Amino acid sequence: MALFTPQISWQDSLRAFSQPPVVTMLFLGISAGIPLLLIFSSLGLWMREAGIETATVTYFSWAALGYSFKFVWAPLVDKLPLPLLSKHLGQRRGWILFSQLMIIMAIVLMASLDPAQDSLFLIAFAAVLLGFSSATQDIVIDAYRIESAENKLQALMSSSYIAGYRIGMIISGAGALLLASFFGSSLGDYSYVAWQVTYFCMAAMMLIGIITTLIVDEPYKRNDNLVLHDTSEHLQLLLLFALAITSFIGVYYVSSGLTNISKGALSSVLANRPLASFVVEFFRLGLGILAAGLCAKVLVSRGFISHSIVFKSYIEPIKDFFQRYGLLLSWLLLALIGLYRISDIVLGVISNLFYLDLGFSKPEIASVVKTYGLLMTITGGFLGGILVLRFGVMRILFLGAALSALTNLLFMLLAQVGYNIPMLYLVISADNLSAGLASAAFIAFLSSLTNVSFTAVQYAIFSSLMTLLPKVLGGYSGSIVESLGYEQFFIITALIGAPVLILIVWANKHVHLSDFTLKSG
Repeated sequence: MALFTPQISWQDSLRAFSQPPVVTMLFLGISAGIPLLLIFSSLGLWMREAGIETATVTYFSWAALGYSFKFVWAPLVDKLPLPLLSKHLGQRRGWILFSQLMIIMAIVLMASLDPAQDSLFLIAFAAVLLGFSSATQDIVIDAYRIESAENKLQALMSSSYIAGYRIGMIISGAGALLLASFFGSSLGDYSYVAWQVTYFCMAAMMLIGIITTLIVDEPYKRNDNLVLHDTSEHLQLLLLFALAITSFIGVYYVSSGLTNISKGALSSVLANRPLASFVVEFFRLGLGILAAGLCAKVLVSRGFISHSIVFKSYIEPIKDFFQRYGLLLSWLLLALIGLYRISDIVLGVISNLFYLDLGFSKPEIASVVKTYGLLMTITGGFLGGILVLRFGVMRILFLGAALSALTNLLFMLLAQVGYNIPMLYLVISADNLSAGLASAAFIAFLSSLTNVSFTAVQYAIFSSLMTLLPKVLGGYSGSIVESLGYEQFFIITALIGAPVLILIVWANKHVHLSDFTLKSG
């Protein structure tokens, strides 16, 4: 694979950053990045200052599960037009604006509730609404990005989106904490008004996304007739989604008692409580999915839902992918999607504990790992976009995967050296630059795999799949470290990235490097 055979000049690569679609994605990225930490770290610290116990605080992280299951309602975003909004703004811009308004409403609702006095159930509802609305915004922004420019710009748009997303996270993470502190709230001196004003400010920051949505153009979308225009079809698809989700939630509610008993019994047999919890929750998830599937099947068989609705919304996007790439290549590409980020994500789960164990203080971790590391990720993202445009996506995809695996070995070196600030800067620089570069190439690669007729559904499936296995394995990173130590763990995370390189080389034989389309013959 000739990695450094240029396709366009450096000047043309840099000039492409000024194109309107690329600039648009920076601001939409900010809009997408703001909500996430308002559910995680910022909300967690707010509740901690309000005197809520730690165990309860961690439960609120489940509000972001919508990000992992967004492919379930992606067909609604893809197929259903919104009253008034879709007519005046178009299918994509209408849904983006709707999700942004829902995000603002959820943030304002959270700001109106005091965890120290008001019902935690209402706060949880607001957090779930924020997670659902934010995941919906992600679905439609991804679709907008893919449809608004040709393939050769996707890498630059991805890097611009990554940069915006990280800026949004800085605003809602560090920015929210600084505002709450400025307005007078701390762990020893809680002030609800300070957090209320902070969250109101975060809601106001969403105006960046709303203004962007209103001034940009609706992307050209082929096969607009795939959008459902009949009111009865709208109602059927909504009924299908609502009842299937109700069935899924019902299984979780009914099985809660049995789940705890099963975990205790299996823990005694396996002598491993984390593994027992994983096995039980895996089967519980399977039962929930099975219940949702059976509900959909009954609705179709009884004639409440048209079979064509289910086919067009859920089956056809998957069928289209396998038809375009063939059975063997489709599974190859899905394996590549599921494994590409495995080295980074598995290591990332344990990284903060690793820094603490080496003796780095929380302020040092915040300044070097979080702040400086974030800047390196943004830099790596822009660098990845330029390199993909200049050398092609498959080459940089390979380079990103190789660097991500190799930089994990630097963590092994850091473990040997111990507490050393210059070494920490070196490791964070290499790791975050390679991660940003790999992410830009990978998002461009995923974008190229989607059919513009099924953009929202197919990309939602891809983006969910890319974190599924790494997150599952990441849950065992602590157990591996306890058994083998940090140095052996980092070697393992580097080695598990090797199969990805083989998959990229194999895929490269069947996929064009420049336009990402299948080779003829």
